[in-house]
Amino acid sequence: MIFEEKKITFKNDVNAVLKTPEIEDAEMLLNNAIQTSAETDFFSRYPEEWDLSIDREKEWVKQMRDSSDSLVITCYINGMAVGSCDIRFNSELKTAHRALVGIAILKDYWNIGIGSAMFSELINEARKRSIEFMELEFVEGNERGKALYEKFGFEVVSVKPKVCKLKDGTYQNLVYMQKYL
Repeated sequence: MIFEEKKITFKNDVNAVLKTPEIEDAEMLLNNAIQTSAETDFFSRYPEEWDLSIDREKEWVKQMRDSSDSLVITCYINGMAVGSCDIRFNSELKTAHRALVGIAILKDYWNIGIGSAMFSELINEARKRSIEFMELEFVEGNERGKALYEKFGFEVVSVKPKVCKLKDGTYQNLVYMQKYL
């Protein structure tokens, strides 16, 4: 799916563009995923685990652009991708009422409103598709993420214990949230 380009101004007069990434952006997106993984322990992979080739990332971007059941929205500031979110719609009859969302923002761009802007767009897209509820998962302890999700009406439904194991041997629980539309 393609998201119609939208210009937006964030806190401190930061101008940005929200849009579906282009295939040429694949290397930048892959680098962002690696960087985001290095900036927090709340990602499902370590930076060194992103072993995708640029060509594979290009294929992924093309698939997302061509898909009728997935939408990726990327935030660009001065031509640089600084955050992305996605929504995946279910096409099976029993689960078509649900959509799964995710988000990642580079640390240097936290606290200016990118997450809120992207979540607003994801909710709009879900409503266009008559989705009944949205769902997401996050690693317990990610209080910033949890606050964003709660701001948009997501509620904790369950916690899966010890889903992630860090290099130091500690475990992290996975929190599942839903938002009814």
